[in-house]
Amino acid sequence: MNKIDLISEINRIKKEKNAVILAHNYQIGEIQDIADFVGDSLQLAKKAKDIKQDLIIFCGVTFMAESAKILNPNKKVILPVLDAGCPMADMATAEKINVFKKENPNLKVVTYVNSSAEVKAVSDVCCTSSNAVDVVEKLGAEKILFAPDKNLGTYVDEQVEGVEVLKWKGFCPIHERVTVEDIDRARSEHPGMEILVHPECPVEVFHKADFVGSTAQILEYVKNSELKGFIIGTEMGILHTLKKENPNKEMFILTEKLICENMKKTTLEDVYKALRDEENEIVIEGHIAIKANEALERMLNL
Repeated sequence: MNKIDLISEINRIKKEKNAVILAHNYQIGEIQDIADFVGDSLQLAKKAKDIKQDLIIFCGVTFMAESAKILNPNKKVILPVLDAGCPMADMATAEKINVFKKENPNLKVVTYVNSSAEVKAVSDVCCTSSNAVDVVEKLGAEKILFAPDKNLGTYVDEQVEGVEVLKWKGFCPIHERVTVEDIDRARSEHPGMEILVHPECPVEVFHKADFVGSTAQILEYVKNSELKGFIIGTEMGILHTLKKENPNKEMFILTEKLICENMKKTTLEDVYKALRDEENEIVIEGHIAIKANEALERMLNL
């Protein structure tokens, strides 16, 4: 099928099967365009909880589809590309987190949603890059382990007073590629433009940026700013929405290294096959799903 016919079939089957398509801001443009809802991890988690449709096609990576399933245990959740994983999520395991908890009693485990269902299940609460500071402030703990992203953990540590933040050694390989030299070069090439970066970037990078925030916060910042030019320091998929929402503003990616291969795996053909065949269903063991749901629900409540 050509692209027009493919989109037509996707819409037909979606209506026929009472399905909904969710997509992350880092997906390729044409996936974002056919999605019913596009957002960052927090927005997608909230949206997933309120879904009325029977079938969820989640265009993202594994941990995101797992979160949708955890919050919707009675719905069918399909990940169009089963090997669309997240290297950061693989850097923490439930077994290692449990060992750490035994060696460090009297702390709370705050886990970034970029983690497996098993890791969420041994955590006290989850968070996203949008709400990590808020969650830690409202948790009321004196000491926490923040996992798995050390950079976001450091950002939280700098923003929250009175909490001892121990950081796991994980990181996002994509954001970790960004350097201070990239910031300096961007300022030289585009004088007068603000640099907006994700808190998954290395600490020295977000210290030199003009604004630090999640994808949703970056989108909101650009929309509300009177400036006409921005350098974007997160995965380049966000440029699709930024340019659609701000046609009269200039946007440049901070570095061409900011591309997540896993986020770019999903194609229109994959979405069509996911709707047609309903393969690659996300299944989570009952006790893990229950405990992980508690951590996610606690995040949403906080």
